[in-house]
Amino acid sequence: MPRWLSFSLSPVRAPRARLALALLGLFGTGAWTAAQESQPAGNEDRVVSYPPVFFDRYQPNTAFDMVSQVPGFQLDDGNDQRGFGGAVGNVLINDRYPSSKQDTPSQILQRIPVTQVERIELIRGQVRDIDLLGRPVVLNLLLVENSAAATRWELSLRKNFQMSPLAPSGSISVSDRWRSMTYNVGVEGRRASFGNPGTRDVLDASGARVEQRLEDHEGSGFNANSYVTAAIDIGRTSLQINATLGLEERKEVLQTINVPEAPGGLPTNDHLVDERYNRQIEIGINAERRLSEDLVGTAILLHHELHQEPSSSQRRFDSAGDQYLFRLAETEAETTETIARTEFVWSKFTNHVLQVNVEGARNILNSALEQVVDTGSGPELVPVPGANSRVEELRGDILVIDTWSLGKYEFDYGIGAESSTISQSGDADQKRRFSFVKPQAAVTYASSPEQRIRLRLAREVAQLDFRDFVSATRFEDNDLALGNPDLRPESTWIAEVSSEWRWGDLSVLRAKVFHHWISDVQDLLPLDDAFEVPGNIGDGRRWGLEIEATVPLNWLGLSAARLDIRGRLQDSTVEDPVTGRMRVLSAAGGHKGDVDFRDENRYGLQLDFRQDLDTSRVSWGWNLAIRAERPLHKVNELDVYDEGANVDAFIETTRWLGLKVRLTGVNLLDIVDSRDRTLYGGARELSPVVSREHRRLTNGRRLLLTLSGTF
Repeated sequence: MPRWLSFSLSPVRAPRARLALALLGLFGTGAWTAAQESQPAGNEDRVVSYPPVFFDRYQPNTAFDMVSQVPGFQLDDGNDQRGFGGAVGNVLINDRYPSSKQDTPSQILQRIPVTQVERIELIRGQVRDIDLLGRPVVLNLLLVENSAAATRWELSLRKNFQMSPLAPSGSISVSDRWRSMTYNVGVEGRRASFGNPGTRDVLDASGARVEQRLEDHEGSGFNANSYVTAAIDIGRTSLQINATLGLEERKEVLQTINVPEAPGGLPTNDHLVDERYNRQIEIGINAERRLSEDLVGTAILLHHELHQEPSSSQRRFDSAGDQYLFRLAETEAETTETIARTEFVWSKFTNHVLQVNVEGARNILNSALEQVVDTGSGPELVPVPGANSRVEELRGDILVIDTWSLGKYEFDYGIGAESSTISQSGDADQKRRFSFVKPQAAVTYASSPEQRIRLRLAREVAQLDFRDFVSATRFEDNDLALGNPDLRPESTWIAEVSSEWRWGDLSVLRAKVFHHWISDVQDLLPLDDAFEVPGNIGDGRRWGLEIEATVPLNWLGLSAARLDIRGRLQDSTVEDPVTGRMRVLSAAGGHKGDVDFRDENRYGLQLDFRQDLDTSRVSWGWNLAIRAERPLHKVNELDVYDEGANVDAFIETTRWLGLKVRLTGVNLLDIVDSRDRTLYGGARELSPVVSREHRRLTNGRRLLLTLSGTF
């Protein structure tokens, strides 16, 4: 009898056993030992270990292919939280987080061939000297020692049926050993070609169309990146180095024909061009040393530089083709981030692991904007208030946390503190100081290796986007995005309860209920009846439910098939600074192609189906992603963005010469990217509506052919 079954049928857990047996029809059966067979002794309840044979059915080529199929795990490439810990993602390699923020975990995993993977661990509690950074689950990729050299390559060709150009891309990486140092070196490049044709209807206050705008949005570009990762042991010190260098060029052209509805109205034409040139470099060094039998110390140094030269131009032509307006905005921005961090893990006392993290950071943004306008009498330099500034932040923080293992319980409790100074010079000249205390506590109860529940309470501080301090122009909306030198970071008290159930070696169900109390909500703050700035609008709340599941589909007669489910349902509230009424939190504006579960919207759902036909060595599947519309509340307008539902499908095989051949159909429904913009004569919802804009764009169905292999 399998271990999980004999445990669940104990008399005190009979109701739970009946529930588990009832769910088996949906989640399938199977022995837990397939994923547990190579676990370290004593960690059965905290580590789920997957040997390479577990992934054979998925025909993996890289470590990324393997990680993508770990049941109940969602790869996180990190985000813009403050400092190193919140930005490195949820993947470790040989017990260590990569000392990089720009070279994401998914990119690193795509350069590691499967032949170099010894096993994959899903870590759900304190083991060894690993810092979970407050997460309930992290993934640890363990590599084979002294593995043979391997070269990983990939070539892709994308065709958008709305455009004629093909978009090729390719990458190659080499993993090898030089003396006692292991290294991975890689380069990648991509030629982009895209288009978003559509229409924009301009309506008057009564809803009658007064103008139709026919839009043709096309773009092209190129980006190239190179990566180096190296690891070496020098005595008792393990040293890891990560370096990246990236270049990007991009040009987007929006041509609009404005056709008035009024009889005798003559069409006009707009021509907008956005160009950008970016180059970036990052280097990270991670040194780990066992200072004593019970003490491990780690030092991390990370430096990143990003140089940007974006420009926007607008030309307007009358019905005769004569230009009557020209505007040009050219920006030069330099962003740097330097982080120095030390971590100490002390395990002298039985069942206790004490961690102390100390971090210092310096962030700088230098931005300069020059705008020229010509209405027919010659070009004139037009100043943009707040556009030429230098913003600098010096920050230090400390975190002390203890992990106490007590039978089936694990307690994590600690306290952190941070202090920062933000100074701005140029168009705004001021200096401000902030300090926050950040306590945190979590308790995990593992009734068995298959079931666990976790309660967490913590305070987090958001990362400021320095671009919100600096003004910019938006020619498409004939608008000005003003910066706010008085912006302060929002802080959030987080309370969440999560639970995980596992059946067999594939079935997983994870659910989380959360509630957030937010101070100094970062949203849009009104200056007057026409302009707003990124600012703090008061206190707000956010609450909801997240579900993740992996479901085998044998019970439907689909052998070797699975469905991965991820869903989020949430609501929020904050007092609107314009109307004084309660409303939901604003979402990020603009086009957002992928479903982002960190977005402020009411729901999001992602379904991934996959079936692997072992005999024919063919796999196929589809993906469905859908989310709610995203409202953006401005002082005199309301923007609502919506992308509808996106469906992709793929088929892949490794039948020929050991190569993986994959054909993917992208955006098969040719979804409509919509924007509904309501403009008011004054304050939003307190003044009459003067006009509305309904924009509908399509991005085109695409085919992607990918060849990849290892030698």
